[in-house]
Amino acid sequence: MTAHKTTPSRTRRRRNGRAHASARGPKAPLWGGLAALTLFGAAGLAAVGWTSPGATGAHAGAGRADARADMRDAPTGHARAGSEPTRPTPSATSSPSPSTSSSAPPSRQDIPATGPGTFTTAPGGSARVGKGKVLRYRVDVENGLDLSAADAAKEVERVLADRRGWTADGHSAFQRVSGGTTDFAVRIATPGTVDKICGESGLDTGGKVNCDVGRNVMVNLRRWLLATPVYAKDVTAYRALIVNHEVGHFLGHGHAGCPGTGRPAPVMMQQIKGMHGCVPNVWPYDERGRYVTGPAVP
Repeated sequence: MTAHKTTPSRTRRRRNGRAHASARGPKAPLWGGLAALTLFGAAGLAAVGWTSPGATGAHAGAGRADARADMRDAPTGHARAGSEPTRPTPSATSSPSPSTSSSAPPSRQDIPATGPGTFTTAPGGSARVGKGKVLRYRVDVENGLDLSAADAAKEVERVLADRRGWTADGHSAFQRVSGGTTDFAVRIATPGTVDKICGESGLDTGGKVNCDVGRNVMVNLRRWLLATPVYAKDVTAYRALIVNHEVGHFLGHGHAGCPGTGRPAPVMMQQIKGMHGCVPNVWPYDERGRYVTGPAVP
């Protein structure tokens, strides 16, 4: 989802077209990213195709920081559930298809605390996925990071195109672009830069978590590279959770709680704050096209 903690509770309204309350992110300059860091791990944690009831919360507000949980600065998981308790099947894996693997995971010390606050936009674009009004998005990576904007964009594309993603709602469509008008941007940045951009709208990300503010889905580099303890062995799956959770806020979905012990955690659950009996899940919908949700929470 991202590692999540919420500061001032905010509600959010479902967007019509491009309207999203609060700050708009600057358009990123086009500079090239460096080497790709993509981590993969054992698939023993994340489960993808679980059942759950459908429920969508419409909310309005300036932005949402999935922050403020005592995380020990390592990853913590997410999980959500549906209408009937189900268990992951052996073939189910929450991870999107792998992109580029790295020889060794970075340590916490390897991740810069802050950066220049300027960004490289991933070149090229993708085909449209989903039905309904197309939301055009960019993928930006902060300059100076050992992370390829092009590789990051491929991961985001895979997540948003997955049949278990937001396109399963029947009215959300996405297309990645590198120029022109955009509805939102997925921006991977150092903890300090995320804090600055989210903080400009009153959101406290504490150097640890992500936020959705204005037209920016801000992704904390630490979470992108290290995930949380629950997802530490499947960082790729956790990246899907980050994208799905924050884009879910952009689409107007509020936070949800665990629906019951042993059930899949909703993607809109702040899994970084604990699983509360739910099992890890990184997708909004299950394999049967059912929305995975739980009780609404602030």
